[in-house]
Parts: sequence; structure tokens; C-alpha cells
Amino acid sequence: MTTSPPPVIAAQLWSLHSEAAHDLLGVLAKVAALGYPAVETISLYGHQPARVRAELDALGLVLCSAHAPFPVGEDADDILDTYEALGAGTLVWSLEPEEFTTLDALHRGAERINRAAANAAVRGMTLAYHNHFAEFRNVFDGRTAYDILLDALDPAVLLQLDTYWAHTGGVDPAALAASLGERLLSVHLKDGPARGMDDHMVPFGEGVVDVEAAARANPAVRWNIVEMDRSHHDMYELLGRSYAHLVGRGLARGKR
Repeated sequence: MTTSPPPVIAAQLWSLHSEAAHDLLGVLAKVAALGYPAVETISLYGHQPARVRAELDALGLVLCSAHAPFPVGEDADDILDTYEALGAGTLVWSLEPEEFTTLDALHRGAERINRAAANAAVRGMTLAYHNHFAEFRNVFDGRTAYDILLDALDPAVLLQLDTYWAHTGGVDPAALAASLGERLLSVHLKDGPARGMDDHMVPFGEGVVDVEAAARANPAVRWNIVEMDRSHHDMYELLGRSYAHLVGRGLARGKR
């Protein structure tokens, strides 16, 4: 029996947000030097998308996806122009916590995502939804807001599961990942106390999240993305240790 190769490892650049804000190109070079073959952007920090794309190409980095606001409303074309020039095939974003407090707000949010997905599709891009923990803590008639949202979204909208925030929201990330099937494009992996948005992340295995189970849960996943929102550890050291942990255990593929 053959088994599929593990997902490719990527680094979410939010992990290095403070430094990237004034030296994005330097950050890209350092991430590539750690062995990461791919990155997920959170901002271009004032750089022209063509310049960032050229730097990614020069460093041999793949852009697995880009976190970018949903392309709807008056800013839709500008958003799409930027990320088309960057070469992004998938745009990823989230709803706000208040959009999970009532069913009406939740359904309006889903409609906005579906419009954004249709706009992105015109440019040949795919949209993916990224969760935090409000999706799981808000429950309506026995169903989580996340389940209701998934039913309301166009099937063309893919999913990026943040396993840490799912755990923080009170659900088993591995079981949830397994349940999402082919729709699950990527996962965010991090470890820590899983208490709330101000958490400081720790090396894999030192927090409360079963990162290994989450990383193995769904063979359809294409990207295992390391994201460390903040930490008392040096961030490059933490990203390097995360790379060694995932690649060394066969949970992800790197480039070295």
C-alpha cells in the first residue's frame, strides 16, 4: 500500500511581523536560510507586489497562500490587483468575533465570503477561510458557529484550519481536521497554553496542543504552516526548531 507524501512546510510571516514591517525582504532571506520552501504572507509592508514576487523567486520560495482582506466592496479590485501581481493562487481571511454572536450576523458574514470567492474566481484565485476560536465558543441550537458557517459557504471556499485556535475554542483539532475532508487546504500549527489571543507560543511538545496528531489527521492537507504569533523564545530559533520537529518526524516536507 502506498501512502501520500506529507504536506509541504511553510512559514506564516506574521511570526516575524515586527521585523518584516521594516525589512520584509531581509526576513524572506532568513526564512529561506532556515530551510523553509514556502511562506504565507500577511502584508506586503508597502512593497510593490512585483518586487516581493521577484524576491520570492530569487530565494526559491513558493507563496503557498496570502492572508488578505476579503475582496468585496469598493476595495475588491485593488486587493485582487495586488495579489494577482504577487502571484497568489489562494487568498485567506477570517470573519470578526462579533460576526459569530448572532445567526443573522453569521449569515451576513457567509454571504460576504461567498461574494469575495466569486470575485476572486474571476481572477483565477481561490478563497480559503481561516478560523480563530469564536467560531467554536459560539453555539446556536447545539451547533457551533463554525459548523453553521461551513454549511452556508459556497463549496468552492476552501479551509485553513488554525489548530491552535480550534483547541482554544474547545474542540479536538485532529478530529476536526479529519472531518473536513478534501476541503482542508492547509493547517496552522503552533503550541502554547491555548488560553486566548495574547498567548505566547512555545516549542512543539511544550504546550497543551497535540501538534503531531493535528499534523497527521488529514491526508488531503497540502501545506503545514508554522505560525508563532508571539513568544518569549527567539523567533528564528523557534521557527528553526519547528522546522526540525515537523520535517524530522515526517510530518512535513522541507527543502533540505
